[in-house]
Parts: sequence; C-alpha cells; structure tokens
Amino acid sequence: MDSSQIDIKADLGIVHTDEHKTSLERYSAILNMVLEAVPLGEMLHSLVLLIEAQKIGTRASVLLLSDDGTRLLSGAAPNLPNDYNEAINGVLIGPNVGSCGTAAYLQQRVIVEDIENHPNWADYKALPLKAGLRACWSEPIFDSMGNVLGTFAMYYDTIKSPTSQDLNLIQEAARLASLAIERSRGLHLQRLSSKIFDSLPIALVITNEQNAVLTCNPSFAQSTTLYDVKNNYFNVRTYLKPSNSELLQELFNTIRLGQSWQGELKARKNINDIIDIELVVTVIRDSLTQQNCYAWMITDITARKTTEKLIDFQNHYDQLTGLANRKHLFKRMDSLISESHCLGGEIEPFSMMILDLDHFKQINDTLGSDNGDEVLQTVAKRLLEVLPDNSLPARIAADEFAIVLPGYDSTEKLSDFAEKIKAAIGKEMSVANQTLSVGISSGFATFPSDATTAELMLNCASQAMYNAKASGRNCHQFFNQEIQLEAERIAQLHFHLKKAISQNELELFYQPIVNPLSGDIVKAEALLRWCHKGQYISPAEFIPIAEQSGLIVEVGEWVKTQAVITAMDLKKRGLHIPIAVNVSTLEFWSLELQTRFLQFFDDVVEKLNIDAFPYEMITLEITESLMMKQQKEVCELLSLLRQRGIKISIDDFGTGYSSLSYLVSFPVDQIKIDKSFIHQLETDPRHKALVEAIVSMSRALDLTVIAEGVETQRQLDFVNQQQIQAVQGYFYYKPMSKQDFFKLM
Repeated sequence: MDSSQIDIKADLGIVHTDEHKTSLERYSAILNMVLEAVPLGEMLHSLVLLIEAQKIGTRASVLLLSDDGTRLLSGAAPNLPNDYNEAINGVLIGPNVGSCGTAAYLQQRVIVEDIENHPNWADYKALPLKAGLRACWSEPIFDSMGNVLGTFAMYYDTIKSPTSQDLNLIQEAARLASLAIERSRGLHLQRLSSKIFDSLPIALVITNEQNAVLTCNPSFAQSTTLYDVKNNYFNVRTYLKPSNSELLQELFNTIRLGQSWQGELKARKNINDIIDIELVVTVIRDSLTQQNCYAWMITDITARKTTEKLIDFQNHYDQLTGLANRKHLFKRMDSLISESHCLGGEIEPFSMMILDLDHFKQINDTLGSDNGDEVLQTVAKRLLEVLPDNSLPARIAADEFAIVLPGYDSTEKLSDFAEKIKAAIGKEMSVANQTLSVGISSGFATFPSDATTAELMLNCASQAMYNAKASGRNCHQFFNQEIQLEAERIAQLHFHLKKAISQNELELFYQPIVNPLSGDIVKAEALLRWCHKGQYISPAEFIPIAEQSGLIVEVGEWVKTQAVITAMDLKKRGLHIPIAVNVSTLEFWSLELQTRFLQFFDDVVEKLNIDAFPYEMITLEITESLMMKQQKEVCELLSLLRQRGIKISIDDFGTGYSSLSYLVSFPVDQIKIDKSFIHQLETDPRHKALVEAIVSMSRALDLTVIAEGVETQRQLDFVNQQQIQAVQGYFYYKPMSKQDFFKLM
C-alpha cells in the first residue's frame, strides 16, 4: 500500500479491522452524507474513494442511467483518465457494449478479466487499453423497486479475476451507490415538491379531523380571511357555507367514508365576498395518529364562471333587449314538445305568437338606428310587464318578437292576450324628443293542431303575422288552412321560379312611352312576364317571392341583358328608342351586391361580344325606398352610371315617403308620376293640385316628367295642360311582346 492510499484511509477514519466493521463504516459515512443533504456528485466521489482505498489497485467509477434508460452518463470516476471518462459519457447501453453498457442492458453483473480479448469489448477496447486498463468488473445499481439506476465498475491495469471478497465489495459498492442516488433524488424531489407547493397559484391546505391546519401554501393563506393563522385553524364548513346545502352534504359524506371528492362550489373570500371555486379533496390516513387528514386543493374559478355566464347569455339571449334569442326559443319549444310526448297520450297544447312592429323601418330611417334601438328596448320592457309567468318572450329578428305561451290554445284566450299586448306596446312613448306610438301585427300558431315541430310552429305563426300585415296592420291573425294553401303556393312558385330562366319561361313585354304632342314613341318600359305551364303568373305575385328569396338579383341581370339586346336591335334598325328597366332595391342591398351590379355592365359586353355597352339606350327605374336609404355607395354607383350615359328615373313617384331633400341630393334624371294620381284626376281635385305641384317641382329641379296610367282623353288633356313631356298608358298602348313591339316600330 503506498503512502497516498494510507492517507486517504486515515482521512476517512478507516482502520484495518475486520471486514464487517469496515463495511459499517462505509455505510455510516454515506448515510451521514445523505442526511446532511450532500450533493450526489460529492457522495459518489467519496464512495469511489472509499472502495478504492479498500482494494489496492482498484480504479472505480459510477455511471448513471439517463432518464430515457438508453445511455450511461458520468457519475464519479476521480482516478480514471479524463479522456476515457469523456469518451464513455453518453454511451448507448447494449448486449456487447463493454462491461458497464452490457451490465446495465442485461441488468446483471458482468466480469471481464481480459478486456483485449473479450467479445463485449471488441468494438471499444482501444479506449481502455490506451488508458492502461486491462480488466473491468461491472455491477448494476438497482433502486428499491428493482429498476436500474446505473453501474458501479472496478478497473485494473492487469488481467485479473475477482475473488469472493472482491465480488462482495463491488456488490456492497452498488448498494451504497443506490442508497446515495435514491435518497439524493428523493430529497431533490421533496425540495422541488416544496417549491412547487409554495409557488402554485392553486390554494393547497392539509387539515386534520379537528380542522387544524397541518400545512398550507401561500396561495391558500392569501385566498381567504377565514384562515385563523394565529390558532392555525380553518373552519371548512364556514368557508363553504354559501354553497348548495345538498352538494355540501354530499361532499362531507364522501370524505367521511375516506373517499376523494371533486366538484364546483361557492366559498367565502371574506364574510361579504363570495367566489366560485373548483374543489378537490383527497383523504390521507396519518399512520402516526391513525386519523384521517384532508388535502384541500382550491382553485378560484370566479372569472371563468363569469365568462361562462356571459357566453351563455350571448348564446341564448338578445344583447339589446335581454329577451331570449331564436336559439333559446327553439330549445324551449322543443322541450315543451318532448314533455308533451312523455305524458302517455295526453297532449299538452301551447301556442306561439309572432309579432312585428308596424313601419319600424320608417322609425329607423327618420330617427336613426340608436333611437330605433331605444324603441325596441321599450317594447321588450312592456312585453315583460304583461306576460304570464310561464311564458318565454324572444327577439328573433330586427323588429320581430316571439312569445311561447304554454297552456294557451283557445282563440278567445289568445285574442284577449293579443289585445292586451297591443294596448301595452301601443301606449305613447317619448323618443328623441318626439312622441310616437307603435302598432303591431301578430300571428298565432298552436301545437299540435297547427304544427308539431318548433320550426313549423314558427313558420305557421309567421305566415299568420304576414296575413295580419296584409289585412291592414295593427291586428292579429290565426294560422288556418287558407294561409297554409297560400304558403304552399308561394313555396311552389319559389321552386319553379328558380328554374324559370334556364327553362326559358321568362320574357319581356314592352310598353311604349309617347310624346303626347307628336304621338311619337320616345321610350319603352320593359315589363317582366312569367309564363309557367302555359299560364302567366302575375308580377305582383312572383316579384315579391323573387325579392324575399334573393332570386331577384339573378332575375334582374337577366332582364337587363334582354333589355340591352332589344335596345341594340332597335339601334341596328336606326331607331333610337331607350329601354327603361325596373331595378329592385334588393339588388343594392349590400356592398357585395352593389359591386356585382356595377360589374354586370362589363360582363354583358363580354357575354354579348359587343364593342361597348349602350349606356345611352338604358334607363334604370328605381323606387323611392332606395332613394330614402341615401347610401353613399349607392349614390356613387348611380352617379358613375349617369356619367357613362344611363338615365335614372324614380318610378311610382308620390306613393312613398319622398322629400325635396332626397330629390336634390340623389342622382336623378326624371320622375314618373304614379298612375294612382292620374286615375283620380277626374274624381278628386286635390290630385290635380298634387300633380301640378309635382310637375312644377320637377321643372325647378330640371327633371323630366312621365305620367303613368293615362287611359282617357280627359286625363290626356290634363297632362297636356301641364306640358308633361311623356305619357305611358293604355290610352296609347298596352304592354306587348317583343315581336309585336318591333312590328309596331
């Protein structure tokens, strides 16, 4: 034994006594280091030195298995060359990977007496031989569960076989390494757990059966004022008292049986501040006191619950009025229908009322949408004041409301209710410093006599409501078979109208517009006709269907295309006869449709393969409702078309809500006086005055005038007295087919 080894042994307090005593000293030394929480690297370093001191000529090492269990990493090898340690750090374990790699892989001791000639070292022997290492014995290090933690190895500079004492020593070294590694990792995990425990945003507290706090983290101490820090006491029942009593009883019954519990409850942040919490309670049996302890994990979910309530409100209620929305309405009706089916043959009827505010668009247009919203809120408030307790009011469209009325099915009871609603809503209200009264049109449908599903109930009640509007407004109607037949006809017309263009069922008739002084035809209005299965459908019937379904855009483009073809055919014959085309307000309903409307004129040039669009041959007839909208984009669009040569005419002037301000600001070329004024010239002198005023106003604004509906000589004489430039009516010509129109020309 050389002097350096004697010094090491002396420093460690090891003396040459019997083997058992020396082994105990080694265990004592490592255990003391574990208890003092010495870092693992230092403990393994000391262990290697202890073993090397016991066995002269030994150079030992500890390698640790990586977390993924595939590689060996340096643990401690103070007397092996650095080059060698660096080379084997991170080596993959395997069946023939030296001594340590094989021992870790096979989980058994591997003894190699001659490294140079052993198959385990065939691919690796250059490394140890260069370091002067000739033999290597390796022992797997196991944890208490039998899992490999690493290897303990003893190297020699000569070819060497172990004695029984050597094998006992390497086995003991592996056990000591296991103790150091497991306890070190355990302490590390404990410290880590403590840090996590203290830093978690979730409140954690452990109590015993007497509500004494055994331990808690800072989050818990800050989460409630009900924790008595001075007496280390936490009354759980007081803390959770705001919760549902049945749920609380379930909680305490469960943990009393030693079972875990999880759920959402109310709790006190302080005496006056109630919060929502998610609680997980785990029962732990204390082996020392033989009592149950309770780990309470408390998460404040108040913000989440508030958000959930907001989302639920947005999903089921109208934000403007606070009434139920369409989704919630259908859910309630589906529930009533399901409950009725569960009554064992006894059907429980209920009714649905749809009500729509009369002329609400006028309110919005004149007072503005903000004041329109105020009207809707007032209507909703008045509804709530007179509704039965078990009813459900909802807002399902802009100015359309619905009410579900369980138990209501008699027409008498529903009529009384309708009058009550009408009286409540119809009371005067003050909006924007103006006093106004709102009328309602309403319709009723009843389950199961009228419909058996929520969707059909809504459709039936809506059809009845539209009938009420058609009957003069501010009244109510009940769904009946007549309404059903009308609805079915509308549905059939809608279905066939979608195919009308492709099946060549649409055609344009033309009604000439005449200069009354010369009798010359100066223009013609294109009038759409639909012949379905040999029968003409009235435009008054199918145009509203086209508008409601959105087909009006496609139909309008077809009309304009045919009008262009006709205008070009006339031009080829040397006839400069412009064609007037009616344009629906719905063709300008959105920015997208406005863009499409303008794009049409470029598309038709390409479609008809013409050099340029004949703008000067087309007049667009718009309604006063479009003029009232005063959309900047619509004005710009029509102004652009006027610059290209198209004329803009206001059709049926005087029947809407037009005013001088609209005429001044809107891009208009001419006015067509509605035929209703012309027809009453002979019976009502006031209509004469009105026509005179319209003509005078038009001249002042430099607008041309067309009189529609002239059918008699006396009407024509009056028109001529007013020096109206153009006349349209049966007195001259009825609408005619294109073929007849061309013959006339």
